[in-house]
Amino acid sequence: MEQIVTIQEDENGELILPLGDNVCEELGWKIGDTLDWKDNGDGSWTVTKKETEKETELVLVECVSTFRMRYMVEVPKGKAEWALDTVTMNEAKEFSQVHIGEQIVSHRVVSKEEALALSDTDNAYGSTWPEELKVKNFFTLMNENKDEDL
Repeated sequence: MEQIVTIQEDENGELILPLGDNVCEELGWKIGDTLDWKDNGDGSWTVTKKETEKETELVLVECVSTFRMRYMVEVPKGKAEWALDTVTMNEAKEFSQVHIGEQIVSHRVVSKEEALALSDTDNAYGSTWPEELKVKNFFTLMNENKDEDL
């Protein structure tokens, strides 16, 4: 869709692009959308809606992590079952462990507010952090470089 409009200036010196409601509706634009401006080099500009975080969603994925644990427990001869009690009562030293993997048990879309509330519950030590710091440390965003450490 091509339309020619003239930029206007309000009483505060802010620039206004006067597009009618019908044009915005046809383009799928809403108040608050970020627009990209491209200089066509001939005195005209091309304006497109910038893809923003508003067009993404947060998904909570819950997993169970499985480890193979080993304990080496000394017991009286003939009393091997005592070792089971020692481990069950958390009285045995860990001998070794291997992470076997994670099994996804559920997933659901959550709002940013719900995600931040869950962050405060699950990571109480960071509950007083600013929102941006919580997102940086606990959320995996689409635009993150997978090679960088969080």
